[in-house]
Formats: sequence, C-alpha cells, structure tokens
Amino acid sequence: MYSLAFSILFVALLILTLSVRLWLASRHIQHVLRHRAVVPPEFAEKIPLAAHQKAADYTVARTKFGLVTLVFNSAVLVGFTLLGALQWLSLCVFKVAGPGMKYQIGLLVAFAAISGLIELPFDYYKQFVLEQRFGFNKMSKGLFFADAAKSLLLGAAIGLPLIWVVLTLMDKAGDLWWLYAWLVWSGVQLLMMVLFPSVIAPMFNKFTPLADEALKARIEGLMQRVGFASKGVFVMDGSKRSAHGNAYFSGFGDHKRIVFYDTLLSRLAPPEIEAVLAHELGHFKLKHIVKRIGMMFAISLVFLALLGYLKNQVWFYAGLGVNPLLLPGQSGDALALILFMLVMPVFTFLLGPLLSLNSRKHEFEADAFAAIHADARELVSALVKMYEDNASTLTPDPLYSAFYDSHPPASLRIGQLNLATR
Repeated sequence: MYSLAFSILFVALLILTLSVRLWLASRHIQHVLRHRAVVPPEFAEKIPLAAHQKAADYTVARTKFGLVTLVFNSAVLVGFTLLGALQWLSLCVFKVAGPGMKYQIGLLVAFAAISGLIELPFDYYKQFVLEQRFGFNKMSKGLFFADAAKSLLLGAAIGLPLIWVVLTLMDKAGDLWWLYAWLVWSGVQLLMMVLFPSVIAPMFNKFTPLADEALKARIEGLMQRVGFASKGVFVMDGSKRSAHGNAYFSGFGDHKRIVFYDTLLSRLAPPEIEAVLAHELGHFKLKHIVKRIGMMFAISLVFLALLGYLKNQVWFYAGLGVNPLLLPGQSGDALALILFMLVMPVFTFLLGPLLSLNSRKHEFEADAFAAIHADARELVSALVKMYEDNASTLTPDPLYSAFYDSHPPASLRIGQLNLATR
C-alpha cells in the first residue's frame, strides 16, 4: 500500500515538475522573441541591434535544446525506475560480481557509465552544433574527448575510494552511518577546494601569472584596500575551449587564487577589470562563499539523514520499481544511493526559486560592494560588454528568471548600479 502511494506521489510530482518547466521555458522563448526586434531603451546606445538579436536567438536555441534534454532525461528516469531498468542492471551486475562490496561498487560504476554514455551525445551536440552555430566553440574534437577521458579518470580516482567508504559506513556503522558519511563527504569537499586551484584545474587548463604589470599593480591595490590575500593572479587559457569570458577566485584559506579568462582580459579595459574583480571580492568579504558552503553542508546533512531512513523502507524501493529482495543475502545500499540521486531532483524542484532568490540577493550585495571599492560606471561598462560578448539576453521572461537565474536580469542589475553613480 505504501509503495503504491509512493509511486503515485512520484509520478504526480514528476508530471508537475515537467509541466512547470515546459511552461516556464515556453514563456521564456515567447518573451525573448517578442522583444527581439528592439534593443531595450536603457541599452540602446550601448548594444547594437545585431548583438541583441544574436543574444535572443542564442537564448531561444539554448532553451529549446534544454526542453529536448528535459523530456529525454525524464523518460530515462522513468525507464530506470518504474520500468525496471535499474532492477535489470542490478541483477546483471550481481550475476557477474556476486554478493558483497564488488556488487555494490560494480552497480554504481555501471550506472555511472551508462549515465555518462547517455549524456555524451547531448554534450557533443551542445559544443559542436549549438555553441558552434553562434561562434562560441573553440574546442577541437580531440580536446573534447580528452577532457572526457580526464574527467572519467579523475572521477574514478576520487569517487571510487569515497564510494567504498560510504558503502562501508552504510553496512557497518549502524543507524548513525549517515552522520559519519556526512563528515567524510564534508572533509572531501573541503579538500577539493584546497586542491582544485593547484592540482585539478591545471589538468584541464593552463594558468599563467598575470604579465601586465600596470594591471597587476591596480589589482594588488584593490586587494590591499579590501583586505584580501591570495596566492596570485592568474590568466586561464579559456579561449582554447570557448569564446565566453569570465573571472573568478578559487581555493580556500591560504590557497585562494584570482583567475581571469584570457577572453575577458582581451575585451575589458583595466578599470573595468578592476570593477569586475571588486564584485568577485565582494562575495568573499561579505562571506557569501562561507554562507554557500555552510548551506551546502547543511542541506547534504539533511539529505543523508533522510537517506538513512529511506534505505530501510521497502516501500521506497518498491515504489520506484525495484525489489532488493531478489538478491538473496545482499543489502540494497547501492540501490538506495542510486534511487535517491535519481528522484531527489523531482521532490526538491519547487525549492529552486528560494536558492535562486538567495543567490540574486548576494549578487546585488556584491555589486554594491564593488560600487564602493571601485567605479560603478566601470562595472556597468564591463557588464554590458560581457552581456554582449556572451550573448546573454537582456529581456528574459521575469518569471523564468526568478525561478532559475542565479544572477539578476541585466536591467535590474545595471539599474541598481546606475543609482550608485548618482
């Protein structure tokens, strides 16, 4: 009875989630197309009509592609769960590996491999058709597959030991296994923050110290004014993959690095670069990074506690098309992990706007910080160039933007900055 009720709840929420996402995407496409013919008045003197229309077409193409992947992924989700594909995969792995840890890890590896193969054609299309069509792709096919291979090896090197530890805790650590697993996971996340700038990121990109001494002096002056210490300012060769530009700082504690895409440096003037960096430093000084990490850890703790309960409930498995009792003498820990990862986005989808709202609040705060420690007019100028260069639409559907976007719409964001210049 409970399993049937859970199946009905799962299907109902999946239909609701799919319907809301299709509706929002349709609104977004129509809204962008309605405003395609005219540049918004506040940008009319800054962005050419051709660039505005390119951004509209790019946004529509990306949104339509997102709809295709959404429908396909929803079908895959139903196939893995209610239609029994995960049950079938579990039995196949069990026949090969036998009971015990080999089966548990083997099932997770097999599921990850199948999921990766399913996603690969979509990633390929996005890079070599969609991004190529709008002039953003700079990646060769060789580099694309090399990145995929590196990601696979890196994922195995980090993921397999972590999976083994978590599965061991699930089997041996009693009812509080989820708490110990959370401590391990949190430690790994913190370690990755330390290792990412100096170990992981250089596996994919080349980082060179900023050579422009005048710009470097300007940046160091800004860092001194706001009290930020870093391990250096670096330029990343983002242009070998994409024409999109960005800037960020990575790392944790004494391992923080400031990184500029080479595409961004080639487009912005030094005062604009300083203003963009002031925004990024605002996230640090206002403790947005710490707050986000804290939120991530808190949410993961709640989810692991929930998984600790669900893994012992037969209705959780049966309601999602799996019967772990078909494997005699074998726990369903790996099945529980996979099912939980599969269905949680369905059950948490409607919480997304709350996270987006919090993120947009942080963006406004970082802009205000930048307006104090740099020139707000230069940040406006930089943002306009970045909107144009990245083909970011200036006219998103307000409801779609509120639901999904981590950054405020261009008109609101620049409007707030213009107030700071008066």
